[in-house]
Amino acid sequence: MTSLPETPCLLNGQLLPLNQAKVSVLDRGFIFGDGAYEVVPVYGGRLFRFDEHMARLARSLDKLRIANPHSRDEWLRQARTLVAALPAPDQAVYLQVTRGVALRDHVMPEGIAPTVFMMTNPMKPPSAEQRHLGVACITARDFRWERGDIKSVSLLGNVLARQMSADRGALETIMFRGGWLTEASGSNVWVVHEGAVLGPPRSEHVLEGIRYELLRELCEEEGIAYNLRPISEDDVRSADELMISSASKEVLPVTRLDEHPVGHGTLRGKPGPIYARLYDAYQRAKRTQSI
Repeated sequence: MTSLPETPCLLNGQLLPLNQAKVSVLDRGFIFGDGAYEVVPVYGGRLFRFDEHMARLARSLDKLRIANPHSRDEWLRQARTLVAALPAPDQAVYLQVTRGVALRDHVMPEGIAPTVFMMTNPMKPPSAEQRHLGVACITARDFRWERGDIKSVSLLGNVLARQMSADRGALETIMFRGGWLTEASGSNVWVVHEGAVLGPPRSEHVLEGIRYELLRELCEEEGIAYNLRPISEDDVRSADELMISSASKEVLPVTRLDEHPVGHGTLRGKPGPIYARLYDAYQRAKRTQSI
């Protein structure tokens, strides 16, 4: 345990150093990956889109038939306690709820208390170079399970997909199911076509990222068309611009896909104007949508 940092965490409401936190080996999160999680960005000590993250956590827990252990206000109190314990203005708060501790059995046990774990670390945003030049991604078949709409702690499929891109020096793996875009290993994916921002429709194959609604709002502010519809692999490869979004990446331009430049004409292989407008709008939202 000495190799782990002493950054603060909360385990079942107890504030302690991360390297002192311990969970039973029979916790169902450890045995089955039976739980859900969220990552909430913190800017200037304030939680960004907190209510949206709590709403998605509640949806995931409901689909897993795990009782939400806290009210919205109690989640907020604990998150703020954790943020205040780390001397960094920009952080990423990770919170996880598992079904709890029970003897190993696939059937969901009743009457056990969920295990609640929260930790925070300094935010590691994309570099200035990544924003200026864009990032490289690869593509793969979406081989994960059929319930991508649940933000489950069981992430082996995502780990395998992300490692594929890491092995090739790329930032992300963009995935297709039956020839249609779903998402990346840890990000949502956005296509720009003729000035419009397009994303895959909400479904059981796609995690509805917090930035789904945020990008819709930012597009509305900027007068940019926004539409969720099925997106083919050909649409992705012929996009004018390609972007990924997540809690830590915010919105980020993809300028190379499978080692080929993204885009057309003078902007081929370069971040495009829609990305630039959305990035600026995102920075404004960070100042007004944090609590």
